[in-house]
Amino acid sequence: MISVVIPCYNAAKTLAETVESALTQRVDKEIIVVDDGSTDGSAAVIAAFGQKVRAISTPNRGVSAARQTGVAAARGDHVQYLDSDDLLAEGALAARLEALARSGGDVAHQDWQRLEPDGAGGFRLGQIRRADLTRIEADAEVAAATAEFWAPPAGLLYSRAMVERIGPWHPNLPVIQDARYLFEAARHGAKFVHAPGVGAYYRISAGSLSQRNRAAFIRDCAVNAAEIEALWRADGAMPPTRRAAVAAMWRMVANAALYDGLNDFEAARIAYRRAGGERRALYDVGLALRRLLGPRAAATAMRAAQRGAAFVRPRQRAVAASDAHAA
Repeated sequence: MISVVIPCYNAAKTLAETVESALTQRVDKEIIVVDDGSTDGSAAVIAAFGQKVRAISTPNRGVSAARQTGVAAARGDHVQYLDSDDLLAEGALAARLEALARSGGDVAHQDWQRLEPDGAGGFRLGQIRRADLTRIEADAEVAAATAEFWAPPAGLLYSRAMVERIGPWHPNLPVIQDARYLFEAARHGAKFVHAPGVGAYYRISAGSLSQRNRAAFIRDCAVNAAEIEALWRADGAMPPTRRAAVAAMWRMVANAALYDGLNDFEAARIAYRRAGGERRALYDVGLALRRLLGPRAAATAMRAAQRGAAFVRPRQRAVAASDAHAA
């Protein structure tokens, strides 16, 4: 049996469609909806499903705690996490179960497709994303740490044994806890198997935490990079691929913090260099501007310069092409 765990907080607009996408899966299943202290009409939406779902209501403690509450109540041999605004594609769970049974795997993943705002209050199908299977096979920890391997929870089915090996969801990464959970699966030796087809639809919303609180997102990325680096260093000498992955994680944090005017930049720049990252003129300029103007004014100046360069480069290429043609 599959336990579908749906954490919910103020998701009355999308929750019914999400639950229906789980109910229509033709597998032995239970649907557990954890209402994480919603203040909108979510409770009424859940109640309307009656005995079709197992409803749990808790004070608001965040999505990681809600997922953990759902897992504690789950009775299935497999766990499918499903966020309250995402959807399972028809036949997704059957395809994942078959892939796990055939391979003896621990985590099944499928391609997933973006649901993007259509400008009229609805959503349209966007780009289909597929994990790079060669990256996973080469080093799943590196692939997950650098987000070369990432899928929304809706795109991943975990064996119950692997869920128990991973342990609780990370309590201090409110924005990117799903990426860290996938890394922890790799860290605990999960065998990943790809199931065919698009299995999940991932809703892109301006109201998501990563979109509305950019600073929190970057701080999560910094905490995650520091913790993963510490884990790998504790393993002993890091191979070049993992050193490069650590540098890439810190480079992402440094870049984002620089252009967003966040205080995380200096520490991320130092960590990037410590991990073996090459010296970057961008960071030297950014550091000088921050000391002269302050982080936010420096960020404004850096973004303006970036926009100018983006405008000038195509014009330079066009002029060069014209000159070459004339010659």
